[in-house]
Amino acid sequence: MNSSVERYPYKNHMISPFDFSADYVLENECVLLRPLLQSDAVLLSYFAENEPALWQYSLMSAAGSNNMVEYIKSAIESRVLKKGYPFIVFDKRTNEYVGSTRLYDIELKHQTLLLGYTWYGKKFQGTGLNAHCKFLLLCFAFETMGFERVEFRADVLNERSIAAMRSIGCREEGVLKSNLMKPDGGRRDSIVLRILKEEWVDGVKELLLQKMQR
Repeated sequence: MNSSVERYPYKNHMISPFDFSADYVLENECVLLRPLLQSDAVLLSYFAENEPALWQYSLMSAAGSNNMVEYIKSAIESRVLKKGYPFIVFDKRTNEYVGSTRLYDIELKHQTLLLGYTWYGKKFQGTGLNAHCKFLLLCFAFETMGFERVEFRADVLNERSIAAMRSIGCREEGVLKSNLMKPDGGRRDSIVLRILKEEWVDGVKELLLQKMQR
């Protein structure tokens, strides 16, 4: 998977085909996202060992060092299967690796994907980091790769995550009842939100730019 490394500062975009084998690096002055590696389990070990609440609503917990290894293994396998593309998140302001995020259920034919599996260490939440990450990922999806739709899903009980999605301009489409199996054996109702390319151009991009400047 190291055939090429392509860096995308957000101000320099051109439409190009998505390549799962390329190592995409997205960055601005505050944050850098690079492809997730199995060795990153060490860099993210603090959160695995000390912040189990990060995975309260997750379909796959990374709480504990062994679970983090398996979580990353699964994320990387999704890239091998050309279904997902996981990133590790680096905060340039604090010079720390702080979490992970992912593009997944990528449909090249239909130009759609989902953005999720996003988590940041507790002290980095509410710092503006999420706005910077989402801006880079959405610029990459819409402006560099030419996707038409980016979808977001969350457990309907995850109020914090849903509020964060709405705050960046996502529009709610509805709820999928009994959508997915939870790790505890129960079933999850999933809220579905989205951003379309025309919505990105017509206001969502500017909204995120404003949030990043606060």
